[in-house]
Amino acid sequence: DAIVLAIACSMAEGSESGSPRKRGRGEEVEQEATDPPKKKKYRKDKPWDDDSIDHWKIESWRPGDMPHPIAEESSFATLFPRYRERYLQQVWPHVTRTLKDHGISCRLDLVEGSMTVSTTRKTWDPYRILKARDMIKLLARSVPYEQALRVLDDGVACDIIKIRSLVRNKERFVRRRQRLVGPSGATLKAIELLTQCYIMVQGNTVSALGPFQGLKQVRKVVEDTMKNIHPIYNIKTLMIKRELMKDPALANESWDRFLPKFKSSNVQRKKPKKRKEKPYTPFPPPQPESKVDKELASGEYFLKEKERLERKRERKKTQQDEAVQRHQAERQQAFQPPEEGSVRGGASEAGQGDDSIDVEALKKKVTHAMKGKRKKLRIGS
Repeated sequence: DAIVLAIACSMAEGSESGSPRKRGRGEEVEQEATDPPKKKKYRKDKPWDDDSIDHWKIESWRPGDMPHPIAEESSFATLFPRYRERYLQQVWPHVTRTLKDHGISCRLDLVEGSMTVSTTRKTWDPYRILKARDMIKLLARSVPYEQALRVLDDGVACDIIKIRSLVRNKERFVRRRQRLVGPSGATLKAIELLTQCYIMVQGNTVSALGPFQGLKQVRKVVEDTMKNIHPIYNIKTLMIKRELMKDPALANESWDRFLPKFKSSNVQRKKPKKRKEKPYTPFPPPQPESKVDKELASGEYFLKEKERLERKRERKKTQQDEAVQRHQAERQQAFQPPEEGSVRGGASEAGQGDDSIDVEALKKKVTHAMKGKRKKLRIGS
């Protein structure tokens, strides 16, 4: 008992001196508010954690930002059609001079019909080779050199849309492609003004050149046009969005209530005529008789030439006489008087009609009407 009492006393003393005091609920809340979150417990402030810095801004790349030259050569090549050969020969010195400023070499192969761009040790921007690749692609798709040169800028990109595979029928494809261009190019010009992009419709592709947002809109308009949706609907939507962008109060709101909602209508087309299915027979149809077979059957084949002509003349004269008689009968019908009824029948019908009239009832009706008129005249006077 003495040993147990000594151990209990020592445990009580240790709990009073060494164990921490229990905190209240209010003290725990204060401690949690002052402590940093677990994710940011060991995070230090970075020099770029500042609201004045635009993290989405694309910094311009200048010569000298890349201290060492490119170790490996990168090259891209593209083919061009034969009708572009003369134009490319004229503008190729300008293309070479422009790409040389960016440290990129280019080569025009007229035998193979290809254009090649590649990097050199003087290339000071590694991304510039992709811009040069886009430039030669645009030149191959009939884009003028003055417009294709813009793709070398940082804020400009290009998109080549393949439209031939979207429509199977050739005639339908041509009609929808012409619908995209519009009368005298008016529809294409409207799309260019709304999207701030340059658009070239050539062959089986549509080449677009401009900002990223505009390229996205151009692709939607082109694909919808190939799906038989008229471009005027998308143009109207773009015009409304352009006006809504000018209002800063609508920057964080949904524009669905302002945009038009077009309903697709099914136009009734002529139904193809159903052919009557003939009963199936395993035997082929009888072969029609030829002219010689008919002459053999009538015996005309064995006649002489004069006799054959004489019989043919008689047959023709008989047909003419029948036609004359038929026409004369039709003319005589106009001179035949119409059928009239008998005089006795007409008189009897008239008499029957007179007997059917009730004279006494008619007198009473007239007398009643006259009395009503006299009463009205007295009241009015």
